[in-house]
Amino acid sequence: MKKQPEEEFKSEQMLNKKLSRRDMLRLTGASGLGLLLGGTGAGGLMAARQSAAKTPAASLDPAADTLPFYGAHQAGIITPAQNFLCFAAFDLTTTKLDDVKKLLKSWTEAAAALTSGSLIGNVNDNPNLPPSDTGEADGLTPSRCTLTFGVGPAFFDGRFGLAPKRPSSLADLPAFTGDSLEPQWCGGDLCVQACADDLQVAFHAIRNLARIARGTAVLRWTQEGFQRTAGADPKGATPRNLLGFKDGTGNPDATDDAEMRKVVWTSSSDGPAWMNGGTYMAVRRVRLRIEVWDRSTLSDQETTFGRHRHSGAPIGATDEFAELKLDAADASGKPVIPPDSHSALAHGDGTIKMLRRSYSYSSGMDLKTGQLDAGLLFISFQKDLLKQFVSIQQRLSKNDRLNEYMVHTGSAVFACFPGVREGGYIGEALLG
Repeated sequence: MKKQPEEEFKSEQMLNKKLSRRDMLRLTGASGLGLLLGGTGAGGLMAARQSAAKTPAASLDPAADTLPFYGAHQAGIITPAQNFLCFAAFDLTTTKLDDVKKLLKSWTEAAAALTSGSLIGNVNDNPNLPPSDTGEADGLTPSRCTLTFGVGPAFFDGRFGLAPKRPSSLADLPAFTGDSLEPQWCGGDLCVQACADDLQVAFHAIRNLARIARGTAVLRWTQEGFQRTAGADPKGATPRNLLGFKDGTGNPDATDDAEMRKVVWTSSSDGPAWMNGGTYMAVRRVRLRIEVWDRSTLSDQETTFGRHRHSGAPIGATDEFAELKLDAADASGKPVIPPDSHSALAHGDGTIKMLRRSYSYSSGMDLKTGQLDAGLLFISFQKDLLKQFVSIQQRLSKNDRLNEYMVHTGSAVFACFPGVREGGYIGEALLG
């Protein structure tokens, strides 16, 4: 808005007037900013502003911040979790398989550009045409961006003649005790998990993939998520969820190839050949009853999780990664770790594992209740949904102490394709 003449006169007076120490302290909040400005007058303030405007940004090295898109497996699965997530589920609006192939080929080309920090397409400088890239990530590094693609059970419903190729374990999850699922957070024909160390980079990826899909697929639901950043936690400790407890301590070792073949990656003997090298994703949107949790005692919180909040160690231990001794008892014979605690039930006998890669979310305030709509976008990868995710979740849904403080509002499963070879496209083994 243009300043009025009187306002312009006052602004000019302010700039020409030598500021007293009291004026400067009032303007800077006495925070020490005055020491950085190099003077107490308006001239010093203006000089500092000009100097800051001329200071070049830190040099950016895209190569040091890039994860490969092509490979035997899709990135974003065993990749160390980035700081931010943008998850999107899509519904196909076409009934032609050729349209789906065209979309996935276009997505492949775009994904290779997005994960390398390049602009999509080659129409970004013509003033007479809409740019092929929306531009908000122009000049940013790739920020370790990964894009992971999958198809849901509905993809095999007969529209595309692919019903015989549906993996037997790829089906909507059964109802679990305590579920309160809302349709706007469930299902999808296709999914894209965009992760990056910069939220704008991740958002840019989903925005552009949705733009490319126009006329073939539409967004069904989206959810952004976050973890603590590397800057906030340079030691790279296990991230904490919004209840204050470490989340992911019991994960299998993602750097152990043999363990990943056992837990995550499917082989030709596990199902259809097109899934060889792929995996199955379970997604659950879990709203946390933060206001109730915040009124519970620390002792109650720790027995609910079966772990100490500060260290993440099992109750009775001091090391976060100490073995869960579920048979240990105190002097009275009472189990040290409650058998209905979250850790005990999730662990079971230790033979069934899955790789968790979850993010916290905050979607503002629930206007109906006045409470925060915040929680966890739970994401896990496993080679068999029924034997791994479903069996664990059935135990948790029936007896977990944590159920008092959470409700599952969203649910979806997807078959994540094997990796993409250069010259190929996402889902090529399935679509041919």
